[in-house]
Amino acid sequence: MCGRYANTRSDADLKDVFDIVEAVGEGLAPSYNIAPTQPVRIALTRTDRETGDRRRELHTARWGLVPSWAKDLSIGARMINARSETITEKPAFRKAAASRRCIVPADGYYEWMRRDGRKVPYFLHADGVLAMAGLYEWWRRPDAADDDPDRWVLSTTIITRPATDAIGEIHDRAPLVLAGADLDEWLDPSITAPGAITGLVDHVVEPTLIPYEVGPAVGNVANNSPELLEPVAV
Repeated sequence: MCGRYANTRSDADLKDVFDIVEAVGEGLAPSYNIAPTQPVRIALTRTDRETGDRRRELHTARWGLVPSWAKDLSIGARMINARSETITEKPAFRKAAASRRCIVPADGYYEWMRRDGRKVPYFLHADGVLAMAGLYEWWRRPDAADDDPDRWVLSTTIITRPATDAIGEIHDRAPLVLAGADLDEWLDPSITAPGAITGLVDHVVEPTLIPYEVGPAVGNVANNSPELLEPVAV
């Protein structure tokens, strides 16, 4: 599972890392404790309908995917993660898996491990930006007028996979982290067949992430400061 993460990178940083052509909308302030339903930056590929040209863009999405058929936004709070094993099967995710895949950038993410009868938070990271695989959807507000600029809501979910090694000791699920050719293929809109998408997921090598214990303050979504990332002295 991925229920909290940090992203302190500017749009300029993300443009360099992910070869972004355009950042749509204003960038977000650095956040050390991103929680479900909050706005997040995502990277995706858009195809020009007239020319067929593709371009990578940064957009702001609501964390918690809202399917196009949803009656209201509340369903998104239950869809912050999508299991990699079933994204081509579940009604909420299969259309997005075929044509609306994205990257959710992060410095790292938090996970809680049960130890001595309590939950202990850890921060898992690597050198550089993590490219967490995600899906996105557009949802039309049913009560919004046609000329309302906020009538469409962009939302996203983070894909998780079974975790092994040191990560698996903390939690049995982890975000699907992409790099190199895996990242490029994930953002390639020409890959749409369920079997091909499953193949993309299955051959991604689990990254080597560095976990360290952090303080309990991260458990409160109201806390959002660099101190949250400081390791607990052992």
